[in-house]
Amino acid sequence: MDKKFKRTLVTAALPYANGGVHIGHLAGVYVPSDIYVRYLRLKGEPVLFICGSDEHGVPVTMRARKEGCTPQDVVDRYHHLIKKSFEDFGISFDAFGRTSSETHHRVASEFFRHLYDKGVFLEKESEQYYDEEAKTFLADRYIMGECPHCHAEGAYGDQCEKCGSALSPTELINPHSTVSGSKPVMKKTKHWYLPLDQDQPWLEQWILNEHKEWRPNVYGQCKSWLDTGLQPRAVSRDLDWGIPVPVEGAEGKVLYVWFDAPIGYISNTIDIRPDDWQLWWKDDSTRLVHFIGKDNIVFHCIVFPSMLKGEGSYILPDNVPANEFLNLEDKKISTSRNWAVWLHEYNEEFPGKQDVLRYVLTANAPETKDNNFTWKDFQARNNNELVAVYGNFVNRALQLTKKYYQGVVPACGELTDYDQKTIAEFVDVKNRVEHLLDTFHFRDAQKEAMDLARIGNKYLAESEPWAVIKTDPERVKTIINLSLQLVANLSIAFEPFLPFSSRQLRGMIGLNECVWADLGRTDILEAGKQLGEPVLLFEKIEDAVVEAQVQKLKDTEKANEMEAYRAEPIAPTIAFDDFTKLDIRVGRVVHCEKVPKKTKLLKFDIDDGLGGRTIISGIAQYYQPEQLIGKQICFIANLAPRKFGDLVSEGMILSAENADGSLSVVTIDREVKPGCAVK
Repeated sequence: MDKKFKRTLVTAALPYANGGVHIGHLAGVYVPSDIYVRYLRLKGEPVLFICGSDEHGVPVTMRARKEGCTPQDVVDRYHHLIKKSFEDFGISFDAFGRTSSETHHRVASEFFRHLYDKGVFLEKESEQYYDEEAKTFLADRYIMGECPHCHAEGAYGDQCEKCGSALSPTELINPHSTVSGSKPVMKKTKHWYLPLDQDQPWLEQWILNEHKEWRPNVYGQCKSWLDTGLQPRAVSRDLDWGIPVPVEGAEGKVLYVWFDAPIGYISNTIDIRPDDWQLWWKDDSTRLVHFIGKDNIVFHCIVFPSMLKGEGSYILPDNVPANEFLNLEDKKISTSRNWAVWLHEYNEEFPGKQDVLRYVLTANAPETKDNNFTWKDFQARNNNELVAVYGNFVNRALQLTKKYYQGVVPACGELTDYDQKTIAEFVDVKNRVEHLLDTFHFRDAQKEAMDLARIGNKYLAESEPWAVIKTDPERVKTIINLSLQLVANLSIAFEPFLPFSSRQLRGMIGLNECVWADLGRTDILEAGKQLGEPVLLFEKIEDAVVEAQVQKLKDTEKANEMEAYRAEPIAPTIAFDDFTKLDIRVGRVVHCEKVPKKTKLLKFDIDDGLGGRTIISGIAQYYQPEQLIGKQICFIANLAPRKFGDLVSEGMILSAENADGSLSVVTIDREVKPGCAVK
C-alpha cells in the first residue's frame, strides 16, 4: 500500500437482485476483490470490504409483473439467495447490505437533497413515451418494436438483443407498450440531470493525467467517453419502485437506479460502522478501490466521482480494476436465456469444491480482454494443476514425513548449494506474487503461487529422499524439513486464492495462524512438531461429471429454442385489405431437384392449375427432392418474379419454422384441385 494511505476501503459492484450470481459475475468482480481483501488482511492492513444487493430499477418491476408478485417479494428472495451463495463460496464481505433498507433510503435521499440544495442539478422537461391505457410513463425496457437496424421484431427500447445494437425508444419502428400492448404517445415530463459536461475539465485532469496506472481497458474506455464529450445525465425517472425524489412536486418520480446504487456502498458502510464510517469515506488517508465489470466503468470512473465531487466531502477512488467479460463455452453469458453457471447451483452440485472454481476463474480471469470458461478446461486445470501439481506435492511431503518420522517435523541439517538455490527460488516467488497482487494482476499472481508447488515437486524428485534414506538418513531430514517449510509457504501463498484448501492444509500441519510476512521463511514449522493425518486436498474430476454439465447447457439451449419459438411476438397488426392482396394457392409438386452449386436451394415444377410454374425455395437442407414430389403444397402466386442466377422463381412456397430453426413445408391434408385459392 502507498505510504500515504492508512486503510483501504474495497467495494464490489452490487449484484442486481432479480436473479442469482453466475460465474461471469464471479470472474469479473467477486473473486478478484476477495483475493485482494484477503491479501491485505494477511498483511495486517486495515481494510473494509463492502457490497450488497442492488434492488431498484425496471428489471425488478418487470420480473414482479411477470411473476404476479410485488417488487419487494422479488428482491427479498434474490437478496437472500445471493447472500447465501456468497457466504457458501467464501466471499468474505464485511458488509452485505441492500438498497431497499431504511438506512439506504435515508442516505440516498439526503445525498440527492444535498446536491439539489447546492444547485448542482439541471432541471428540464423532455418528451418520453407514455402508455395512455396504463396511465404510466414507460421505461425503455417496457417498450418493444422493430429494430431499425436488423428489422427484428421484439427489440427493446434500449437494445436489440438479436443484433446487439444500442437503441433509444424513439428509434423503434412500430413501438408498443409491453404493459398494455397499446401504442404509446409522447408526453412531457420533468427530470433532474447531473451536469457531467461541466465536470469534464477536472475529470480529464484527474483520470487522464493523474491515473495513467489504471488498467488499459479502464483508462481507454474513460478516454473514449471524455473524447466524445460528456453530456448531462438524468438522475430521476418516472417509476413507482425506488427511492422517491425528495423534492416537492416530484410525485411519481424516483431516483434513477444508477444514481442510488453506488450510494449503497456508503449506506452499507454506515450500517456496520455507524460511529466511524466517515473515516472510511471522507479521510484522505483512506484508499478507495472499486471492483467492477466493464459495463460499470463509466458509472464508477466518471458518474459516481462526479456525484462525490459535487457533494464536496468525499474521497475519490484511487483505482478501479475493472475486468472484461467471461464467456461460457464460447458463447456470451445470458441470464435471460439461462446460459450461465449459477453460483448457488455450483455450490450444491460441487460440494467442497469452491476452491476449484475460484482457481479456474482466476486462471481464466478476463483482466484486460474477454475470456472463456469451458467445463473441459475446468476439469483439466483441476486434474493437471490442483491435483497433479499442488495436491501431489503436499501429499508427497506429508506422506514421507509420516513414513519416515511418524508425522513429526525433522530437524534441518546442513544445507547444500542445491538447497540454497531452492530456497532462493521460492523467496523470489514471494516477491513476485506480492508485486502482482499490489498491482491487481491476480491471474499472474496465482500462476506464480502455483510455481511454489512446482518448485517443491522438482525438489523432491531431484533430491530423491526415498533413495537417499538408505545411504544418508541425516540428509533426508533436511530434504523433508525444507519440503514441509515449502508446504507451509503454500498454505500462506494460496490463502487469498484458495481459502478453503489453505485452511484445511494449515489444519494438517498445525499452523493455527498465518501472516503474509511469514511467506518466504524456512522456519515456519518447528522441528519436533507433530503434524496431523494427511488427506488429499483435491480429487480428480471424472469425464462423466463435466459431460453432465455440458449436457445441462445443451438442454438449456434446446429449451431456449422452444421458448423463443413460443415467445416470438406477433407482427404488427395489418388491415384486412392488406391480407387480401396476397394470392395464396394450392399446387402439386410435379418435379423437384437440387440446384447445382447451391446447397440451400431446391427447384420445384408446380402444377398450379394454370399451365404450371417454377419456384425456387431455400429448403434443401431439410428435404430430399423425392420426399416432396406428388405433395400438395401452398404457395404465394402473385409475388413478382425473382432471379436466382439463371433461374427465375415465380412465387414462394410457404413453410413453418420450427423451434430449432428447421423448416416444414405447409401441405394440404385433403385432396384439392391444383390452383385452388387458400382463403
